[in-house]
Order: sequence, then C-alpha cells, then structure tokens
Amino acid sequence: SGLLSRLQTCAPTVQTLSSSKSFSQNIPSCLWKLGRLNHVAIAVPDLEKAQSLYKDVLGAQVSETVALPEHGVYTVFVELGNTKLELLHPLGEKSPIASFLQKNKTGGMHHICIEVDDIKAAMTELKKKKIRILSEEPKIGAHGKPVIFLHPKDCHGVLVELEQA
Repeated sequence: SGLLSRLQTCAPTVQTLSSSKSFSQNIPSCLWKLGRLNHVAIAVPDLEKAQSLYKDVLGAQVSETVALPEHGVYTVFVELGNTKLELLHPLGEKSPIASFLQKNKTGGMHHICIEVDDIKAAMTELKKKKIRILSEEPKIGAHGKPVIFLHPKDCHGVLVELEQA
C-alpha cells in the first residue's frame, strides 16, 4: 500500500476481548512509534527546596541544575529507575513556567514526555490528524535531542512532549 494510505490508517482499531483475533493484529503499522515514558515534568516555585525533597528526604539521585534559555527554564532531573521526574523552574520573565506558577502557586505537574522513534514523521502525521504542535520545528530539549510539544486541548488536557529517542 502507498504512503498516504498508511498515514490515513494509522489509528488503533477497537476490538472486544471476546474476539478470536489477537488485538495486536488489528493495530496498523505507523511510520513512527511511541516509545517509553521519558519523564514527568513538575513546575516548582522553589527549585532548591524541591531538589532537597527528592535528594535528602526521599534519597533519589538528583542532577545538577541546567539552564535552558531557549525553553525559558532551569531543569533538574530526578532518577527513578524506570523513568525520571523533571523539576522545572522559570528562567526569565517570559518563561512558560513563570505563567504556569502564577496560576499554580505551589507548583504541579506541567507535562509528560514520551519518546518517539521518528519525530519528523510524527509531526507530519499528527498535523494531518489536526493535532496542534506548539512549534514549527523541533527544538533541542534538556537531553540534547529534538523535542516538540502537543497542544493540551488536543490531548485531553495534558501537555505532551515528544522526544526523539
């Protein structure tokens, strides 16, 4: 089948459990695939206090603070074994985290990050499916890899970051 028909049919098929066919046989192949949960990002009003909670109280391995001026944030990663937490703090007045914290004074979950095997293919297909992407091109994220963000209104209220695996 052609490229266009593969793009148009890349949606999971719903099937009842009583069917004799295997569920995985009814999921069409996509040009890109979701991978593992990379991290859950949490906006924090006091980065040092948050680092201390995870490191000193809970005993987690916590990274050094890294400034990401292109994204307007300071980041700290908390290693959890099977995934990470990303602590976000505003860098500059125009930081998206500053506006988030104005609405959520004590902080809170900001976004989830899921790995993808082909971010460009994902962008192309998601645009065709009317999922808004918050930038025209991927930006380099905290792990030094290309990332995009999907509009939360198109993702059931969740800001979703996709990161090239």
